[in-house]
Amino acid sequence: MFEYTLEKQDGEARAGVFSTPHGDIKTPVFMPVGTQATVKAMTADQVKDAAAQIILANTYHLYLRPGHELIREAGGLHKFMNWNGPILTDSGGFQVFSLSKLRDISEEGAVFRSHLDGSKHLFTPENVVEIQEALGSDIMMVLDECTPYPADFEYTKNSMEMTHRWAQRARDMKERDDQALFGIVQGGMYPELRKASAQAIAGMDFEGNAIGGLSVGEPKHMMYEMLEAAVPRLPQTKPRYLMGVGSMDALVEGVARGVDMFDCVLQTRVARNGTALTRTGKLVVRNQEYARDFRPIEEDCDCYACKNHTRAYIRHLVKTNEILGSVLLSIHNVRTTIRLMEEIRQNILEGTFAAFRKEFDAAYEE
Repeated sequence: MFEYTLEKQDGEARAGVFSTPHGDIKTPVFMPVGTQATVKAMTADQVKDAAAQIILANTYHLYLRPGHELIREAGGLHKFMNWNGPILTDSGGFQVFSLSKLRDISEEGAVFRSHLDGSKHLFTPENVVEIQEALGSDIMMVLDECTPYPADFEYTKNSMEMTHRWAQRARDMKERDDQALFGIVQGGMYPELRKASAQAIAGMDFEGNAIGGLSVGEPKHMMYEMLEAAVPRLPQTKPRYLMGVGSMDALVEGVARGVDMFDCVLQTRVARNGTALTRTGKLVVRNQEYARDFRPIEEDCDCYACKNHTRAYIRHLVKTNEILGSVLLSIHNVRTTIRLMEEIRQNILEGTFAAFRKEFDAAYEE
């Protein structure tokens, strides 16, 4: 039911297809984040029009509200949110561990207090799988500890080893054949730990493998070094997912190191702050310099916002706090990111990815 087919490799960059019950996913792929069963400020049709193949939802948030049993009663997450394509659910581990003072980690799992009302809850490797099986996502993630940055070697090693034990417990708990379960590589910013973690997770034979604990405040060059340590030790025959990374330059560099799947809240978050993502860097539309700029956000962009509206109009919406401003910028940012991935994939298939990467780097300003 879940199969990854490698179509072409250009250097370490890969173009493939990952088959799921709700459709094939052409990789490399960017997954818009729909944390609470919605990609913020976008309808399901707008997400489809942006050519999104798969979206991500979050177990932590959906567990707290409306509750996984309600979503099961509704017929599962696909029916609940009216999305008929593939869905990946994060385990909620990152959200739990970001609560810092509101949680306590042990071998059993993570006890945490809700950010909504302070109520006490327990996430274990087993019940996180049960919750995701109730949600009915196509791809589930194991519970892991997202090691903070910076963290000393001993803490990171112990945390990684516990993550491995949790991963095996989640593997043993999984019951549904129509849902894939991905393991997660940890190991902080220590290459030797990243290598060991990749080998351990690969040995558990998950349907796919993720790299977690990156883009948590470390310099980008360090993130790339950790990818270079981990990715070559993950199976060629399984998809590789870099969690929580979505800046345009990091997508190109991640693909160059053999990553297939990415997600990030960046696209819709900066949209709500009046910022557009472009192939040459960020464009802060709310700035005064765009008040009389009657060009689209990007001249060659095929999104609804660029085909129908100007920078001046969108800036006006942002400055007057009109919801449409966030909607148009979200549409643009999601479509621009997906279009980049489409071009990356095409260049891999044509064997021209190295030239594409060089040209992109020359034009992009972080």
